[in-house]
Amino acid sequence: MKLSSKARYGLKAMCYMAANYGKGVVSLPTMAVDTELSEKYLEQLIATLRKAGLVEATRGASGGYCLARDPKDINVGEILRVLEDGLVIVDCISGNCDNKCMCSTYNVWNKLYKAINSCLDEMSLDSLIKQEV
Repeated sequence: MKLSSKARYGLKAMCYMAANYGKGVVSLPTMAVDTELSEKYLEQLIATLRKAGLVEATRGASGGYCLARDPKDINVGEILRVLEDGLVIVDCISGNCDNKCMCSTYNVWNKLYKAINSCLDEMSLDSLIKQEV
């Protein structure tokens, strides 16, 4: 399984906001420079994360973005599921299988899907920025 740049960069932006949690909002241009991500691409990622309720925005001259919750209360799994369409690794996990999920490989994919999600759900943003993974 290979994660898209959307997931990798989105998680990077979320870690950046976690590291700045409690210090106020961070402007998009500042975040783009500090994370070395394109401002335009970052804007798209933040919009998706904001729509999911993970990021809040403040408008105005001194506006910017911050996490909607404490970094301890946001796990990596929920971020990646938002950015990677649920982290579904094969179609049969989501119920879109031609064999109606009756093939002999279904159990492999389901077990892998559950293990990946469980692992990611155990990691909070706080543990990532403190390197306690």
